[in-house]
Amino acid sequence: MSMFRGHFYRSLDPKGRLMLSPEFRTAAADMGSEESLMLTNFDGCVVGYPLPEWERIEDSFNRINMLDSRLRNFQRFFISGAMEVKLDKQGRVLVPPHLRQYAGLERDVVVAGVGRKIEIWNQNTFEAKRKEMEATFDEDMSALAEKGFELRL
Repeated sequence: MSMFRGHFYRSLDPKGRLMLSPEFRTAAADMGSEESLMLTNFDGCVVGYPLPEWERIEDSFNRINMLDSRLRNFQRFFISGAMEVKLDKQGRVLVPPHLRQYAGLERDVVVAGVGRKIEIWNQNTFEAKRKEMEATFDEDMSALAEKGFELRL
């Protein structure tokens, strides 16, 4: 099963286009999304999903409790921020202005593979998040173990 892994330092061009790495283009194609991705706002970055994965996410929203205003607000934020973007012949996607603004994307970005999705980060924010994670790594791993999460490394 194909997955997105690793991270790549990239640059947005003046029009807001981002060239995906060949590895990420291949993974997207293997996941059934050769020509387009769905981008949305989440967790301070822009996330990108292959279309079949996005359809599963949308379907999961059909099962939420619509009486809970927090869930409605999250659905509104997450789904209304989404846009399907096409990959051009050079393997670039246009990151829409509202998503670039949300994530603070300027010229220098990091495209991170996180399993079934990609994340597009402002480079400085990404590096700060990594340092933050490094500082609390042991504590976080212990907390996960206490909750029964089993990770085989």
